[in-house]
Amino acid sequence: MILSCQNICKSFNDKNILQNISFHIEEQEKAAIVGVNGAGKTTLLRIIVGELAADEGNVILAKNKSFGYLAQNQSVDSNHTIYEELLTVKQNLIDLEQRIRQMELEMKSVSGSELEKLMDSYALLTHQFEAGGGYSYRSELVGVLKGLGFSEEEFGKSIATLSGGQKTRVALGKLLLLRPDLIILDEPTNHLDMSSITWLETYLLNYKGAVIIVSHDRYFLDRIAGKVIEIDQTKATSFLGNYSSYAVKKEELRTARLKAYINQQQEIKHQEEVIAKLKSFNREKSIKRAESREKMLNKIERLEKPTETRTDMHISLEPRIVSGNDVLYVENLSKSFGTLQLFQDIGFELKRGEHVAIIGDNGTGKTTILKIINGLLEPDTGLIRMGTNVHIGYYDQEHHVLHTEKTMFEEISDDYPTLTNTEIRNTLAAFLFTGEDVFKRVGDISGGERGRVSLAKLMLSESNFLILDEPTNHLDIASKEILEDALNNYTGTVLYVSHDRYFINRTASRILDLSGRILTNYLGNYDYYLEKKQESLAAAPSGPASPMAASPSNANGREQESLAKLSWKEQKERQALQRKKENELKRTEERIEVLENRDAEIDSLMAQPDVCTNVARLQELSREKESIRAELDTLMERWEALESELS
Repeated sequence: MILSCQNICKSFNDKNILQNISFHIEEQEKAAIVGVNGAGKTTLLRIIVGELAADEGNVILAKNKSFGYLAQNQSVDSNHTIYEELLTVKQNLIDLEQRIRQMELEMKSVSGSELEKLMDSYALLTHQFEAGGGYSYRSELVGVLKGLGFSEEEFGKSIATLSGGQKTRVALGKLLLLRPDLIILDEPTNHLDMSSITWLETYLLNYKGAVIIVSHDRYFLDRIAGKVIEIDQTKATSFLGNYSSYAVKKEELRTARLKAYINQQQEIKHQEEVIAKLKSFNREKSIKRAESREKMLNKIERLEKPTETRTDMHISLEPRIVSGNDVLYVENLSKSFGTLQLFQDIGFELKRGEHVAIIGDNGTGKTTILKIINGLLEPDTGLIRMGTNVHIGYYDQEHHVLHTEKTMFEEISDDYPTLTNTEIRNTLAAFLFTGEDVFKRVGDISGGERGRVSLAKLMLSESNFLILDEPTNHLDIASKEILEDALNNYTGTVLYVSHDRYFINRTASRILDLSGRILTNYLGNYDYYLEKKQESLAAAPSGPASPMAASPSNANGREQESLAKLSWKEQKERQALQRKKENELKRTEERIEVLENRDAEIDSLMAQPDVCTNVARLQELSREKESIRAELDTLMERWEALESELS
């Protein structure tokens, strides 16, 4: 065991945040801490690392074990470049290397016993240098920087010029290079793109130490966590397994607790009715029996009602009018900023009811595409055509569509003047704004709260085409699931940008991958995209002579390269044909299995005494068997052809 938390309690302004929190972390264990926003997850991490004192309880770190902590927005103040800042982590190896080089110079000018003594020290230091990774620390440093999304051109950037998100990535890089026995991460994926998150997943899965993660990224938690510690109503419960396993067990536990609570409430009500009845008799014996039952009732440990699942926020998205079948047509779209070209001659189209996600690394131009479609930016080249009766509802991740000088109430009432005060309050209450909160200025509320106001306006818009830019940012897991359900029930068209792979998996029926200044179309959710991407990588030629294998950014294989050269329409037709053949192959295999089972069943029937003596029945079964054989011959030929075409 590397860490033990025993009965941790913490209150702020007489409000209990954590009560008797107890759990332990084994060496090399990967654990996640989950809970709604405000549950106390970050507070618990700060208590574990000693930044905050617990009111009660103990945190015990195993003897001679180290930990490293990454806060949500961890700034790095330094005059160094990015590369130099990460190099400070390896200062002991740098000093050791300098001492070894100095010794090598000294060896030239000494002899005898002095040389022998120097050689012994040299051997010891070189062993320490090698054991500490002295011959690989620079390549390790470069690998971490690239893995976290920094290009080699950025290594020389000054820390002072970086954004808050970039500084957090630098801090994460330093932490990983330190290799502590226990890594503690608070929302580590917030400032990473998909490629960097995937790299971090692989790094942490192979990490020899223990890891504690607080994150709203469910896909990330599914891959990393072997234990989930949930904080709910100030208490902690541990579940073995990843996030998906926890979600199932959590619902089963909630159902059992709710049943126990209802049963206890019924028993309490029954006992109270009996007590009231006994007292109504107004006889000494009856009153004593009533008092005895009251004492027993008072001794019962009252169960708390379990929290309702995902009932806090209420989103209902429904178009006011139906659009035409053709919703959006984009052709030859290009955009550059100065010498930086984001994308060139891209094209795609959307049909009514499609839910399409645009994915890609940071800085590739995903948000720019949404802004161009929404008329907020002008393209360099290209045609954008909207269909008949298309009404756009736009969700901006920076919430520029909100007015910082207005109150939340005014934000709704000004855009929807026909709503009554009660209707406005009810709408805001559905997004967790009640009482005097509705009169807070938009400029004074948090990013998460602005996101909820934007979602409220989106719901009221009754648009039939939603354009969403990172809609899950700042939402906790429960709120994300509510939004997912709302989008899945939405009958209009959706185009969105997101880094949330779990969200994409649940809501997208098609994916547009923006990479290398082009869009590649995938007819499926994120898992389907990943599967096809990996197939392309596997099909790519290997070895140093292959530029595709040498450069990860271009490692999409020959199939992906040829797809990139096709027009969007050709890509769509080709992939649609592929999916059609795959579905036909599956149906063919299923039909073959049904017929073969029936054929075997007929053989058994024909062997039965009551059937083999019945000529009419035998003839009927023989005709069915011949029909099955003929159909099987046809199906087997088709199966072979499909197998050959798809292989």
